[in-house]
Amino acid sequence: MTIEQMAMATKIGSFLAKLGSKQAVELTKQVTDSTKAVFDLAKTIKEKPLDGELLKTVQPYVGQMASLLDVLNSPLGLMVKEVVPFASIAVTLLNLVCEATKKDPTLEECIIALVQAAYLESVRGQLAEDQKLLARIGEKQCSKPERILKFAEVEISDREAKKAITSFPDSELAHQLSQILQARLEDAGMATNKAELFCDRVSWAVPRILIQELAKAADQLKPLADFYRMNGQAVWERLQSLDDYLAREIAPKPSETVFDEERLTYQDLYVRLKVQLLDQDGKPLEEELIDLETWAEQQLLNSTGQVIFIQGEAGRGKSVFCRMFSDRVRRTLPFSPIVIRLRYLRSLANNLTQTLESYLQNLDFVTSDSSWLTDRNTRFLFLLDGFDELLLEGRSSGGLKEFLTQVEDFQRSSHHRFVITGRPLSLQGIDRVITQSKKLVRVAILPMEDAIRERWLSQWAQHFGTDEAHAFSKFLADCPTEVNDELAREPLLLYLLARLHREKRLDAEMLRTEEKIEAKVRIYDTAVNWVIDKQRENENFRLTGLESDELRRFLTEAALCVVQAGNEFAPIRMLEMRCVKDTNNPIAKLIQKARQETQTDEAKALNSLLTAFYIQPASGDKGGSVEFTHKSFGEFLCAERLKDAIESWTESRRNKDFYLRTEQLNQEIYDLLGSKVLTVEIVECLMEQLRQSGRFKPIELFERLHDFYDAWCEGTFIDALPDENLPQRKMRLLREQLPEQEKSLGIRQVDIYAGLNVMILLLKLHRTAQEKEELKEKIVFYPSGQVVEGERYTSRLLKIISYSSCVELAGFSSIVGAFLSYANLTSANLTSANLTSANLTSANLTSAYLTSAYLHGADLSSADLSSAYLSSADLYGADLSSANLSSADLYGADLSSANLYGANLTRANLDSADLYGASLYGANLYGADLSSANLYGANLTRANLDSAYLHGADLTSADLISADLTSAILDNISWNEETNWEGVRGLETAINVPIALKQQLGLE
Repeated sequence: MTIEQMAMATKIGSFLAKLGSKQAVELTKQVTDSTKAVFDLAKTIKEKPLDGELLKTVQPYVGQMASLLDVLNSPLGLMVKEVVPFASIAVTLLNLVCEATKKDPTLEECIIALVQAAYLESVRGQLAEDQKLLARIGEKQCSKPERILKFAEVEISDREAKKAITSFPDSELAHQLSQILQARLEDAGMATNKAELFCDRVSWAVPRILIQELAKAADQLKPLADFYRMNGQAVWERLQSLDDYLAREIAPKPSETVFDEERLTYQDLYVRLKVQLLDQDGKPLEEELIDLETWAEQQLLNSTGQVIFIQGEAGRGKSVFCRMFSDRVRRTLPFSPIVIRLRYLRSLANNLTQTLESYLQNLDFVTSDSSWLTDRNTRFLFLLDGFDELLLEGRSSGGLKEFLTQVEDFQRSSHHRFVITGRPLSLQGIDRVITQSKKLVRVAILPMEDAIRERWLSQWAQHFGTDEAHAFSKFLADCPTEVNDELAREPLLLYLLARLHREKRLDAEMLRTEEKIEAKVRIYDTAVNWVIDKQRENENFRLTGLESDELRRFLTEAALCVVQAGNEFAPIRMLEMRCVKDTNNPIAKLIQKARQETQTDEAKALNSLLTAFYIQPASGDKGGSVEFTHKSFGEFLCAERLKDAIESWTESRRNKDFYLRTEQLNQEIYDLLGSKVLTVEIVECLMEQLRQSGRFKPIELFERLHDFYDAWCEGTFIDALPDENLPQRKMRLLREQLPEQEKSLGIRQVDIYAGLNVMILLLKLHRTAQEKEELKEKIVFYPSGQVVEGERYTSRLLKIISYSSCVELAGFSSIVGAFLSYANLTSANLTSANLTSANLTSANLTSAYLTSAYLHGADLSSADLSSAYLSSADLYGADLSSANLSSADLYGADLSSANLYGANLTRANLDSADLYGASLYGANLYGADLSSANLYGANLTRANLDSAYLHGADLTSADLISADLTSAILDNISWNEETNWEGVRGLETAINVPIALKQQLGLE
């Protein structure tokens, strides 16, 4: 402390010294007296009025006290049992100072006294909430009381005293108090890490108590009155608003009912899941699996300040985790949780503060105080749920990359923390941002292991009886492996299976299949049928006069609307406009009547239709919208809507003419597919539903879609006259249906989505046909076209990729990238194409031109890239395991961290290629040119380097265990002590082996 600070400093016990006289006494007696004095003082103050007599009465007690913290020398359980009014004691003592000295205590003395009181109130509150802890340490005596007694002599500068009000957890006073409390807790037998967490919770709870007591004391103590009026009242109101939010939005979440269950809550069924730790590239780390909540808590309490990303497939339990963990944080951790469903995030502002304020604009603690995010007394945990749903909305004001950058930039200088959840696919295209980031830590939620599922089943038994739970367990055991060991370990599907079994809608034979997706589709199909049957029993439903198939069509249309509206929710108006195209559609008539007469039975019936367990009125929406309670239900029903349309596209008359003319087909394609509709999950469901359909005609469908694709590639539709322009027609329709959408799709975006969605269907038809002998010659799709005589390559796909950037940068990879496995791209010109994170497994890229292409993180496993041109290509982190790269040109390519396990690189040109940290385990590099290649840290275990040219290659820290270097050229190579030559073969025939290496390996 500087001389200036010492001149403006206050001793902790200074105000008590003004009331009593200290006597030199034995330490043991002093401890006993001071501890008892606090409790006796509390009783005296409670019984006597504030006057001169009280001053005389309390002086003996005060004379025995060092500070209010003397109470910590007593067994901690006594604090809870006696319910000492610490704040009242502090205020009374300050008033008595005024009485004794005939002048007001200083502001700093007031603050120090109230802070001690608030801190002790916080300690008591935390102890009272943990009865197990209280039982364990509550009776333990303090063995080192002198530390607490010496606290009274600590000097706090006036600036630090005021900081205790504005930023208590960061203040010197908080630091001093935490040191004392932690030592006391450890003395009572608490582990250091537990004691640190307890102290942290206590410190973060103090500001609320302090501002509350400040408000009460302001009327009694003049120094506090002005301070509170200028600084405290607004803070108190903001904290009240925040507490109201936590009580209203977070605390009830565990006790809300699951879907349409009458009594079953999320808390009743919730089980804690295990996660796999991932590296920055999303690859599993070889560490033990860990409990998700335990891991998340550890991350929040460490000081690294990283953004937490929790990934998991659909139905894996991400949203339920946010629901349950947010309440746990509210109760037990020093954070105020705010859950944000990213599907409702309207737009991305210029920075995260503005983005959050826009989303939370209806909350008083946000709108009433511009410093709500900079206040050091409040620490938020933002749980951003559904990163993939933000992706699916395709906002032009900013995408995933920008949003993630906003979060990271904010986290870098903030004391708040972030948890983001999403499906793994949502990271496609932005994985380079993640791999280069040091501010993000990733885990993947794993399916339920046996012990976890058993806990879930035992909880099911508590509510529905052991007989039902036992019967369900037997049902699972009788199901195929794909169901019992895979689907039934996903929380959502496990619940669906249990619910349908309880309703006697499922038996194991129905799910007898070897394909997981087939069983999954049957489960969803059974669930939909069950809900429809259940609705038929409803009086309101009977009033509508609707048939079951009409209700099902309504649900599929609603699902399509939700997806086209951005995969969040769809206005009833949009649904109505789609239905009225069919003048005989009973749903349209029902909606129209309900809109006109909101209190009629028809209105009740419509509401009944919208309250099935998977569809509901959109939360917070006053204009009449619907949303699906879980995204998976909407995806399944949207796929069914597309399946129904696709079946109609190939229906033909007796003369083999199609019922649907080409013009009508083209119009339907734009109507259904002219937006971001085809996700991986929807396509997976769609193809399975088509496979099960008796009306699916793959050859006819392929031919009709290919005709559309050819015309689209030529710009036929977007170049049409206004009256015949299908992209323009769909654009106008979307703007009419979604008038409140901030950024509607333009003509080009509609055109791009329609064309790319058709390409996705063609790719899937091609992929499926190649597995069937009767179709493999009849359904062959070349996305880039076929090489014309006299030309060496095709450029159609490159033009499409460039055109797709009108939607977003890397738009093609984002939309189509996941569907390129087994694609036939031989001789395609893809120079500088952006195929980041694309799934090109087993694709045919022979002789393709991929010079300077962006293939960062792409999956090219088992792909055929023989004789392909990949010079200067970005293949960082790409998976090329078992790929055929024989005679490929990889000059100067970036293959750092790439996986080339078992790849065929025979006679490939890797001159000057960057293979830093790449895995070439078992790769065949016979005759490959690796001159000047960077192989620093590369894994070349068991690699075949026979006759390879390694002139000037950098083998520093490389692993060459059992590699074959027969006849390899090794002149001018670099290596170090970390280079592993164990078991290397063929060095005796290798050419130009450096003398130093021979000596090192004992070869001469």
